[in-house]
Amino acid sequence: MNKDFPRILALLRKERKLSQKKAAEELGIGQALLSHYERGQRECGLAFLVKVADYYNVSTDYLLGRTASTNGKQIEESDIPEISDGNRGIAAKSITATLAKKMILTSIDIIYSLLVKTGNSKLLLTVTEFLSSSIYTSFRLIHRANPKNDPNIFGIKEEMAFRVASAERLTCEGKAVSAIEEAQKELRKSGEELTQASITNLEAEFGKQAIVLMSLIQNCEKSLKSKL
Repeated sequence: MNKDFPRILALLRKERKLSQKKAAEELGIGQALLSHYERGQRECGLAFLVKVADYYNVSTDYLLGRTASTNGKQIEESDIPEISDGNRGIAAKSITATLAKKMILTSIDIIYSLLVKTGNSKLLLTVTEFLSSSIYTSFRLIHRANPKNDPNIFGIKEEMAFRVASAERLTCEGKAVSAIEEAQKELRKSGEELTQASITNLEAEFGKQAIVLMSLIQNCEKSLKSKL
């Protein structure tokens, strides 16, 4: 049984603000059966898979988790914006590294665009601290790879630095949750709400860049699932 289909099936319905009853009626099945499909308790047939793809206007590959793009397009290097001229040094040595770097930079660009929209300065600062800590740790790992590099470039011993940086990232997660809860309270008072960061909205606003972000998320989840 495909493990991604139930999650994506439910996600698409919720993104479109459809009740399970309404979606089931329009798909020509009972609500109970749709519930079983969304929970992964039953496996649908090919005909229903195609019907769902047409109903939500997405590809079957997207429904099955084979691609992060709703239209089924696979991410290609040409889809990712070019990085600055000053950062092209690794291109000749490693196409894989260049592609990975472009994916990360593109994803961070979208993240900061979304952060600005929240208008939440605490959340912006917390995410920045989290990313900065990750970059700091990554650089220290690369620095350590060459034994000729002088460790005195850093003011904190490596073992302690890694422990504190890891603890800081966990702290950032807690601070981010707190900042979000505060922001949500303010929004409820004003009667406003933020634009949903749904696949459809992201693709509409960021185009191919959104596919890059969702591909990165998809790759990360595959890696995490392999460790569960």
